[in-house]
Amino acid sequence: MRAFLFLTLSLFSGALAALQDSGPAANFTLKSAAGDNVRLSEYRGQVVLINFWASWCGPCRQEMPELEAIHRKYADLGFTVFGVNVEQDRAMADRVLRDIPVSFPILFDDDNRVSELYGVDAMPVTVLVDRGGAIRYLHRGYKPGYEDEYEAQVRTLVKE
Repeated sequence: MRAFLFLTLSLFSGALAALQDSGPAANFTLKSAAGDNVRLSEYRGQVVLINFWASWCGPCRQEMPELEAIHRKYADLGFTVFGVNVEQDRAMADRVLRDIPVSFPILFDDDNRVSELYGVDAMPVTVLVDRGGAIRYLHRGYKPGYEDEYEAQVRTLVKE
């Protein structure tokens, strides 16, 4: 019974958002699809949603249009999304992006250094960073409806 309870709690906490008191978000610099270097520290003062994704991840592809909608809705309020692709082969990501175009920056973590900094252990992983640069929310995985929780958290953070 205890093993079942532990497994259930582990799955529940991994699938839903968890408030994080883990301190500042690790700074990083990654090359964007546009060819420029993007530094997280340059977005201090904005709310940033960092979404780690891969082309082979079905839920990642399913989530992309939802992230695009949130990005467009809140961009004028000091909010942005970074889609961080974790694959070594950029061509796979480019194919997904042809089918699912997005306006937010796509960054490439082809050596997985940033993914390791953020402890990415599932696909997708979504991290919400507040205006002060602190990690506030963490989501592992994606199921339809999670975007409602993302949006509520973004609304909270942009009002702060």
